[in-house]
Amino acid sequence: MNIEPTASTVKNPPERFAGDVWVDTIAAPHDDGQRMTVALVRFAPGARTAWHSHARGQYLRVTHGVARLGTRDGGMIEVHPGQTVYTPPGEDHWHGASPDCFMEHLAMLEAGDDPAATTVWKEHISDAAYEGRA
Repeated sequence: MNIEPTASTVKNPPERFAGDVWVDTIAAPHDDGQRMTVALVRFAPGARTAWHSHARGQYLRVTHGVARLGTRDGGMIEVHPGQTVYTPPGEDHWHGASPDCFMEHLAMLEAGDDPAATTVWKEHISDAAYEGRA
């Protein structure tokens, strides 16, 4: 049994995020065969991810604020504290904070068979998609 060392907060890169987004890694694989990663992610108002997908899907548990999540078909949902969203493997999506408040979520996912392809990052979303007009 180990008490894990605390990792430094990291600001996420602008190639993958619009606006200010910070991540604190909570759990990451130590050994071969382990796949789980958990992170606490904080978004400034209006900040969001680029389009992306996950090889084995992803769970997001909103802990503060209001999250927006969108899909390629133009769908968008708002998720509130205490709610959990599951995105299936390979589904393109984006997520971020509503325009008027900070948002925080726990991101939980498993590494893919090729760890480099666990998350596939794509283009930034349009303002219209973020605003639910696309």
